[in-house]
Amino acid sequence: MSVYTVTPQLPSGLPRLEPELTATLQVHIEQVRHHIEAQPEGFLPFDEFMQLCLYAPQWGYYTAGSTKFAQELPSGDFTTAPQLSPLFGQTLAGQVAQILTQCQQATGRTPVILEFGAGTGALAETLIVTLGEQFPDLQYCILEPSPNLQHRQRERLARVSSQVRWLDRLPEQFVGCVVANEVLDAMPVHLLRRADMPNEEGQHAIQELGVTHAPNAHAPVPFALQARPAQGQLKTVAERRLPDLAGYVSEVNLQAEAWIRSLGTWLHTGAALLIDYGFPQHEYYHPQRHEGTLMCHFRHHAHDQPLVYPGLQDITAHIDFTAMADAALAARLEVYGYSSQALFLLDCGLTHHLETLYQQLDPEHHPERMPHWIHNAQASQTLLQESEMGELFKVLMVGKGLEPPFMGFRSGDRRDRL
Repeated sequence: MSVYTVTPQLPSGLPRLEPELTATLQVHIEQVRHHIEAQPEGFLPFDEFMQLCLYAPQWGYYTAGSTKFAQELPSGDFTTAPQLSPLFGQTLAGQVAQILTQCQQATGRTPVILEFGAGTGALAETLIVTLGEQFPDLQYCILEPSPNLQHRQRERLARVSSQVRWLDRLPEQFVGCVVANEVLDAMPVHLLRRADMPNEEGQHAIQELGVTHAPNAHAPVPFALQARPAQGQLKTVAERRLPDLAGYVSEVNLQAEAWIRSLGTWLHTGAALLIDYGFPQHEYYHPQRHEGTLMCHFRHHAHDQPLVYPGLQDITAHIDFTAMADAALAARLEVYGYSSQALFLLDCGLTHHLETLYQQLDPEHHPERMPHWIHNAQASQTLLQESEMGELFKVLMVGKGLEPPFMGFRSGDRRDRL
């Protein structure tokens, strides 16, 4: 085991826990400690730690009942695009409709949307309502790992329940449109670093980071990050991607890449719209991004300390979209488009939807409707602005059996940058 050790620190400004949550945290700490002690050498690889913290039965962040999504403090930890305004879903519906139309023409089957990780159900509701006139027989499937969120989705989608079905496994064969908004970033990642000193070949060896039990009276939790030599496929991939710089830290999301490859086995005709924050590979592993992209969210407070508040906070990493595109090609899928969220939404007609909303509300003659209009106008700026979600979030479209061009990539296709 390497002598490299990182002890967690409670980030400045992070909200303190109420007494009942403090007691819950202690239970989570014991669960993590139990898993660490069951590992050889007491080393729990970071991807397994992240899997536990997010998806462990009963106490994981996404499987327990805590509030995740909210727009107002203090409840909730983060806000997603579909929650900001229905304009996001209404605009996305244009590209979804083009995919469904081609699927129908090619196969004659009933149009189907499959959403992974549907959150509060806001996007599903908007897509079903927006596409209802064009596709009255639309079927909407949801694959949701969180029982708590699935309950919230069922409540929200009650009025369209005849069109919605919850799945407990991947389909064997699928024709239609797959939607995954902020799904890939929640898949567990391997955390890696380059050694501080060069080896005999003059290179800084790849080390895998993991969690160990390290009681420390000055640390918020009795855990620490430690390093060991990376092995096998993980080592090979990391050596190819991480710059050979002493102490360079970053992530590799092999699970997301495997998920994309699996898509090629069950997607018969159609496309997947993958929307998430991230970069192409040459930006992801830029020498200046030497501390990686790992981020945690707790009550709208973002920080980079994944070991604190296990099971109570979200843990995410940005997406290497080049790796996702390569995985799609390896699975014999076509990469149909890659763009920033801003350009994608503009190509799909967001400004038209915003103008239509203004006309419907008619705030000039009904000033009481002005607050609603202002809210949606501000939300559209958040979706589009480079300093907000517009540039950080990207849209990758992969699939098979369809014919370009696609409306969401008419002016902003960046496949040449992958």
